Amino acid sequence: MQSANIDLRSDTVTKPSKLMLNAMMAAEVGDDVFKDDPTVNNLEKRVANLFGMESALFCPSGTMTNQLAIKVHCPPGSEVICHEESHIYLYEGGGIALNAQSSVRTLPGERGRIKAYQIADSINDLNDIHKPISRMVGIENTMNKGGGSIYDFREIVKIREACNWNNLILHLDGARLFNALVETKETPADYGRVFDSISICMSKGLGCPVGSLLLGTDPFIDKAKRFRKAMGGGWRQAGFLAAAALFALDNNVERLKEDHYRAKQLGEMLKIQSYVKNIYPIETNIVIFELPTTILATDFVATLAQHGLRCVPFGKHLVRFVTHLDFTDAHLEKVDKILGKVCL
Repeated sequence: MQSANIDLRSDTVTKPSKLMLNAMMAAEVGDDVFKDDPTVNNLEKRVANLFGMESALFCPSGTMTNQLAIKVHCPPGSEVICHEESHIYLYEGGGIALNAQSSVRTLPGERGRIKAYQIADSINDLNDIHKPISRMVGIENTMNKGGGSIYDFREIVKIREACNWNNLILHLDGARLFNALVETKETPADYGRVFDSISICMSKGLGCPVGSLLLGTDPFIDKAKRFRKAMGGGWRQAGFLAAAALFALDNNVERLKEDHYRAKQLGEMLKIQSYVKNIYPIETNIVIFELPTTILATDFVATLAQHGLRCVPFGKHLVRFVTHLDFTDAHLEKVDKILGKVCL
């Protein structure tokens, strides 16, 4: 058995480059709980300004930033409207119920994206005491379970209008938003004008070891900071991690296009394999492909691991690859050879 040396399980597996590590070690730090860490303060101000929002809060993870947003926006007994395969619903430990004591209305949608008309049709009657109060809409861009699909910004504007008409909060799980931004004409400020709150992850395609940011108004962030403390998320000399995020903003955004190019190359390699039934359209850095019903994804993933390639099952017959800054052209060539010699 060959030890696995190519890791496409996620873009979270990256390690800081030497230049990023140098920036981290040179960071000026303080106690962030006392608001005394200048590098954290600098990062929060910079990202808030980038999106044209009032304030930002640096947190350990995207799950925390999403859950803080829901906790602040949704009093107990509220309902969150989102896609049935959204991260906030599937992959955050039941946090909507656990933290916000709220329920969820899930909607179907092509490759993880919902439409404004679906939202309008799903809002509960305020006068019906049997139902929770529709409070918040959450969308994800890019959409993980949709194969890194990108929302059409025109549809997002329509969703904003539907929220305005119905007095709903609009939150963005933007874990991989920068992947969308480098492929479209929109700017961070465009998103800041549309959403009430935004979660941005720095430890995925941007290559940081830890960290996500929550953006919103000053009062919103003040409340989120209180809940972050209650969740044990207050940290001290976090400037070392904030320095990595600042480095990533300067150096690792435009290069996301390289990850997208390699993802498309992987798609071309998979097209010619007899064991590949279907491939989701590839827009960014996520490649999801379907196997025949005779092949279990868990078995296929185990076989690839034996050949030195790590990935994850994404359904009974679905497999996911995710490209990232540690996945090079040399790795791409090796994957091509591995895919060609797999026998199932």
